[in-house]
This record gives sequence, C-alpha cells and structure tokens, in this order.
Amino acid sequence: MNYSPRNIALLNALIITLIFGAMYVFFSVYFSHFIAWPMIVGAVVIFLLSYFLIHYSLQQFIYERLKVIYKTIGKAGRLHKPRYKKSQNNDVLDLVNQMVLEWRDEQQKKIDELQKMADYRREFLGNVSHELKTPIFNIQGYILSLLDGGLEDESINRKFLEKSEKGVNRMIAIVEDLEEISRFESGELKLHEEVFDINKLCRETAEFLEVKAEQNNSRIIIKEAPTKIVKVKADRKRIKQVLINLVDNAIKYGNQEEGRIVVSFYDFHDNYLIEVSDNGIGIPDSSLSRVFERFFRTDKSRSRDKGGTGLGLAIVKHIIEAHRQSISVRSQLGKGTTFSFTLRKAK
Repeated sequence: MNYSPRNIALLNALIITLIFGAMYVFFSVYFSHFIAWPMIVGAVVIFLLSYFLIHYSLQQFIYERLKVIYKTIGKAGRLHKPRYKKSQNNDVLDLVNQMVLEWRDEQQKKIDELQKMADYRREFLGNVSHELKTPIFNIQGYILSLLDGGLEDESINRKFLEKSEKGVNRMIAIVEDLEEISRFESGELKLHEEVFDINKLCRETAEFLEVKAEQNNSRIIIKEAPTKIVKVKADRKRIKQVLINLVDNAIKYGNQEEGRIVVSFYDFHDNYLIEVSDNGIGIPDSSLSRVFERFFRTDKSRSRDKGGTGLGLAIVKHIIEAHRQSISVRSQLGKGTTFSFTLRKAK
C-alpha cells in the first residue's frame, strides 16, 4: 500500500465509518423504533469529516517534521505547502527520501572536490619544496667548497660564486612567479588595456627570442604579412609576457634538430585566435589537462635542465583568463604541440 497522507486518512476514515455502521446495525437490531436515515447521513458526514481532518492533520504533522529535516540539510527554502497540495498522489516519504539522496550526492561531490584540492595542495607543496631544494643545496655546496679553501683558489672561487648567483636568481624567479600568480588569483593585479597591433608584438617577440631559437636550431615563423595590422584590446605588457612564455616553451621543447615555431592569427567574429605551434615531441593525452598546473612537467625530457621556474604556463593561463578570454592546448606525440588563445578585437 502507498502510505501517503491521503491513503492513511482514507483508511482511518473508513475504519471510523465502519465502527459507526456497526453501531447502526446494533441499534437497528435491538431498538425497533430506530430511524435509519439520520444514521446514514451521520455516517456520510462522519466519513467526510474524519477524512479531511485526518488528512489535514497528517499533512501538518509531516510538513512540520520535514521542515526540520530540510533545515538540517540546508534546504528548508525548497519545502512549501503548495508543493504538497499539488503532489497529493505521491508518497511524501519518497519525496523526502529523494531530496535527502540528492543532498547526499551534493555533499559527496563537495567531499570529492575537497579531497581533490587536498591532493593538489600536497602535490603543490611537494613541488615547491623540490623546486627550491635543488638550488638551495647547490648554493650550499658551492659556499661550503669556498669556505673549505676554495675561496683562495682563483680557478674556482669566481666560478662557484657565479653558480651560487644563478641558484639565488632561480629562487627569486620562483618566488616572484608565485607572487604574481597569487596576485592574479586574489584580483590584486589589474590589467591596463590598450589598443595595439598583435602582429607587430609577435614580431617583436620573435626578434627578442631569435638568438635563443638559433642556438636550439629553431626558426620562428609569423604567418601574417609584416604589413598587416591586427588590432586587439588588451594589456600589451601582459600579452607580450604570454607570447614570450609560449614561444620560449616551443623553443625549449620543440624539435632540437630542425625546430619550427609558427605563430598564426585567425579572425573569429569579436575575437582573434592566436596560435603558437611547434614540431616537437608532443604531449601525452593523459597530461594535456594538467599542462597549466604549477610546476607540472609531462616527463623527464621536459626537465629542469631546460631552465624556467615551471610556472610559465600557469601564469599564461591566469593572464588570458584575467582578460576574460580562453586558452587551450592540443598535441600529438611525435608531431608537436599547439597553444591557442583568444583576444578581443579593438573596435
């Protein structure tokens, strides 16, 4: 049986009416002058009154109890009397069970998300520790060597001091990049948008990294004609930082024998799509979703020996998202990687 307030009220009203009917039979048998029709009318009236009174009482009782449950699970606002008036054919307890299950699922999602964030924090702290530990130990080793007599040895004292300086500079770069990401995430870092030619800025970036590209047997190719003007509205300094990071990344991890870095532009309604592609080893599919994470490295070939802080792509993502635009990556193993981001057209 479906134990809804209506059915429970109906059953109780029927039992009361049957009791009243039994009384009618009793009186009609033992009292010869008993008049039947008032008893019949009374039975009908009692049935209806019992039904509505019991039904209303049950609804009020269940509503008050459910309101406490909903307040407990933080959803009291979703419970209201009209809903139950419209759902009289449904089992109220089933409705409650369904809502509690939904609440449980939501809480489980929150727990899973918290667990994911906890795992990410642990990994992040481990990465920070590892990134800082390497230069610290190197610096410590150089200083100890100098203190043990190397300071008087002109063949190594300057060399070790220069290496120590590089280690210090690396730590400073890591801290500065972390501070910059923190400012982006907290909203402290404001953009200074202006109208500029992104084609010209790409060519400036290519000239800036030309020597490094040649040292890595790579060429930087801008597909658009030098005279074409591609105007966007964005923070020029920050977008230059994005381009330097992406092109530098393509140089370091591209093809080391005959590297080819291509910068392309595509017109998409209100935005321009800018792509930076390389013909390097590519990124595994399992790592594509994590390339913008801090300190994430896809494999040993993308090692710390290549330089950088491991935070470049994380900063790039924050800069593009601060412009309310999007950035993505696609890659094929052995064929190369392409980073794509959008910028708003200048009106």
